[in-house]
Parts: sequence; C-alpha cells; structure tokens
Amino acid sequence: MWRYLLALIGFLLLIGTAATSLTQVQPDQRAVIRRFGRILEHKPQQGLYIGLPWGIDRVDLVPVGVHSVTVGFMGKEDAEDDATPAGQMLTGDHNLVNVQATINYRVREADMENYVLQKDRIDAFLAGAAESLLAEWVAGRKIDHVLQRGKTELPIFLHEELPERIKAYQLGIVIERASIDLQPPAKVKSDFDRLAHAQTRIKSEVNQAAQEANTKMDDARGQAFKMARLAHAYAFEEHKKATADAESFNKRVEQYHELAKGNPDYLNALWLDEITRLFTRMRENGRIELLDHFLSNGELTITQFLLPLKK
Repeated sequence: MWRYLLALIGFLLLIGTAATSLTQVQPDQRAVIRRFGRILEHKPQQGLYIGLPWGIDRVDLVPVGVHSVTVGFMGKEDAEDDATPAGQMLTGDHNLVNVQATINYRVREADMENYVLQKDRIDAFLAGAAESLLAEWVAGRKIDHVLQRGKTELPIFLHEELPERIKAYQLGIVIERASIDLQPPAKVKSDFDRLAHAQTRIKSEVNQAAQEANTKMDDARGQAFKMARLAHAYAFEEHKKATADAESFNKRVEQYHELAKGNPDYLNALWLDEITRLFTRMRENGRIELLDHFLSNGELTITQFLLPLKK
C-alpha cells in the first residue's frame, strides 16, 4: 500500500516538475531565461518554450509593447494643507502651475537583461528623473511662457533630456514620447483664463492691424507703380517730342544758314514777317491795347524795322 502511495506521489512530483519546464510566450512578449541565476543569451519569442524544471531555470516574460508612467500633478489640491501638492511647481517669476507628464517607453530588445534586473524600479527612476526635469524647465521660464508654449516645448525637452538623465541607471528602455498637461491652480484659474482671453484678443487685433497695414502697403505700392509707369510714359513722350522739336529746329537753323549765305537779309525779313503776324494776332485778341496810340501817326512802330543799308 505504501509502495503505491509513494509511486503516486513520485508521479505527481514528476508531472509538476515537468509542468514547470513549459512556458507559453505570447506575441507581445519575449522570454528571458535565468539558469542558476545566470541570464542565457537565447531569448525565446512567441510560442511554447520547453526548458529545465523549476529550481534550475527561471523564466521572466518581458512585455515588449509600450509602457507608460504618469508623474506630476494628479488633480488633487487640499485647501487645508499648507504643503504644496505634488506636481505644483514654481515658475521663474514666482507663480504656481500644475504640471502633469505622461512618459511612454518600451523595452529595448537588445538590452532586455537590464530591464529584467531593474523592472521593479524602472517606474520610480523614470518618475524621479522626469519630475526633476519638469521642475528645472518650469523654474527657468515665466508663467506666460509656461502656459502658452509649455505643451509644445516641454515634450520635446523631455524626449531629448530624459534618456541622458536615466542613462546611468541602465534600465534597458527607450523613451517613445511624452505628453504634457499644464494648468494654473484652481484658485486662480479663472484669472488666468481671462488673461489668456485678453491676450488672444490682443493677438487677434494685432494680426488684423498687420493685415490692414499690409493691404494698404500693397495698395500704396500699386499706386506708386502705376504713377511711376505713367511718369515714365509721359517723360518718354515728352522726350520724343523735345527730340523731334530739336531736330526740326536744327534743320531749320541749317536751312536759315544756307539761305543767309545767298541773301544776308533773309533772316531779318523772316523775323519781321513772324513778328508782324504775332502782333497782329495780339491786336486781334486785345492783348496790346496800351500800345495802340504809339502804333500810328508817325509815332513808335514795332511792326516794322529798317532794312540794313546796301553796301
């Protein structure tokens, strides 16, 4: 009887020991095997892994998906407590702001050994480093800059600086991204909302004024261009007319000089003819009434000139 009982116990122990040799690895997992405490290089992937029984092999299943840790302000402000809530940070101009950050990370498959050794402390190390960086960034800037640009600049800052800050810990992780939530404390939130609304309105009015100024500048440039073209066209036409007049005058002068060679009195006669016509037109238009009484009865005559004496 005892023989059968011992055999049954031995069979059950054999089955239990064999069962501890089987491990199912899921698609989003990798297995890290520690044999007598030493980590093996082989990292089983999806499927059934058959190893040595419990006590010899220890299998750690490592999730290779994205992990996240949230640090900073958790939405609780105790009005009766004088202590500053976690995540409520002081800006460079001595204002308070509630800062919350969510850090997403994944396991570096080439460094899963360090992850297995540090996995119980990873979130704490990551949270401490992130909070330190958040406090440094906020303390170096004024409240307006923090609230207006923090959601854009802080994730970039964390993504760049956090890997360097945790590098010495050898956690075996890679920082994927960071998201930020920034809010003023509840007691002054309404004041900050009004300020933000006023700043938005100012910015809108400034943009509108800039658009109107640009429109007027464009109109002024158009008018200036139009006037410049008209002035250029007018100058071109006047230059053409002046050039034509000058050429005509030069030709007439040449003709006068040629005619004067054959008839020395030609220019005097021509001038006398032109001035006579001029004064005649002036008389007809009533332009020389004051001289009328000098133009007759042997008095002053301005429409006739004595011809030069013949030699």
